[in-house]
Amino acid sequence: MSEPAVVDARGTRCPVPVIRVARAAQGLSPGASLVLLADDVAARSDVPAWARMRGHGLTLADEGSWTRYTVVVGATAARST
Repeated sequence: MSEPAVVDARGTRCPVPVIRVARAAQGLSPGASLVLLADDVAARSDVPAWARMRGHGLTLADEGSWTRYTVVVGATAARST
């Protein structure tokens, strides 16, 4: 299994982190992982909302001044079947 792609959106503000992670997730197969690094306060609510709407799994890890978001593409949809 390959390492997940990392999208570094630190230093950007809403809506850039969500746009970047959404673009990176396009075309990934269900079960693929993607990591977003962001320090925008709005991303704390925007990224989970985007993941829920798209059926992706999401975990967050506070890294001090920024947050690591690990997205699992299609994880929610896969679990519901």
